[in-house]
Amino acid sequence: MKRKSTALFLGLLMMLCSIPVCAKTEEPVQVTLNEVAHSIFYAPQYVAIENGYFAEEGIDLTLVTGFGADKVMTAVISGEADIGFMGAEASIYAYQEGANNPVINFAQLTQRAGNFLVAREEMPDFQWEDLKGAKVLGGRKGGMPEMVFEYILKQHGINPEKDLGIDQSIDFGSTAAAFSGGQGDFSVEFEPAATALEQEGAGYVVASLGVESGYVPYTSYSAKSSYIRDNPEILQKFTNALQKGMDFVQTHSPEEIAAVIAPQFTETDAETLTAIVTRYYEQDTWKENLIFQEESFELLQDILEDAGELKERTEYAALVNTGFAEKAAEK
Repeated sequence: MKRKSTALFLGLLMMLCSIPVCAKTEEPVQVTLNEVAHSIFYAPQYVAIENGYFAEEGIDLTLVTGFGADKVMTAVISGEADIGFMGAEASIYAYQEGANNPVINFAQLTQRAGNFLVAREEMPDFQWEDLKGAKVLGGRKGGMPEMVFEYILKQHGINPEKDLGIDQSIDFGSTAAAFSGGQGDFSVEFEPAATALEQEGAGYVVASLGVESGYVPYTSYSAKSSYIRDNPEILQKFTNALQKGMDFVQTHSPEEIAAVIAPQFTETDAETLTAIVTRYYEQDTWKENLIFQEESFELLQDILEDAGELKERTEYAALVNTGFAEKAAEK
């Protein structure tokens, strides 16, 4: 009887294994993500890549750097990218221009500005009033770096148009080179450019825009409404992977975070990388979850209005979908 049972079991096992569907493995889904910049500021995203969280979710991620929110938005609208990572203001601009397939924000990564004010000389007693009469290399008109900078100036009673000169003509990513080359008295820089200028002796960080501006919904992930409608499972897996990256940075030290993302920044030595991660870590840059709250969206529109870049306010529900982030946070 025992031999018969064994033979029957082996026969059934062979039959099951011979069925093609049993041996078939699901192919990873190709997803192209276009990021506004490649910066240590976005550490949780690179943790998700380097720790294999996207692969775990069945996503084969292609990462492209767009060098500016306008370029990222163009890539998303044209279909060149599936998902865009940029300031949510770009989705508001596109929506108000009459987009019939609006780009929807479904996850927020950072909650503070990630740029710093760099001066030509050390200024341990820097005051924002020191910018009066100075020439500053700023950001693109209508972009978050520039608008947050102007927002801070106004908070300190400084008129961005009359009290100083802000050069907005230099392409994103090129301001550090321009500053190093002698242009401007101050420059608004992301990392690692800010620290690189310090190491060269070409500039010194005198203030953090992230600390000065408070909690601001600086960068988020978005996709066309049609892509979200047609690919909800992909968007959920993508968001799940990001949440794992967020969880990691919340539970690990700057040294551990820097070690994980090091392959993304091979031109930056370990000591510098750790210093930059620490700077962002200590100013509470990254959210605990990816949920883009309504109050954050309204604050963003306050900043846009203050900068004179908003024709009219847009309903939160029109451009934000929190479903994917909420599910990811529950895991």
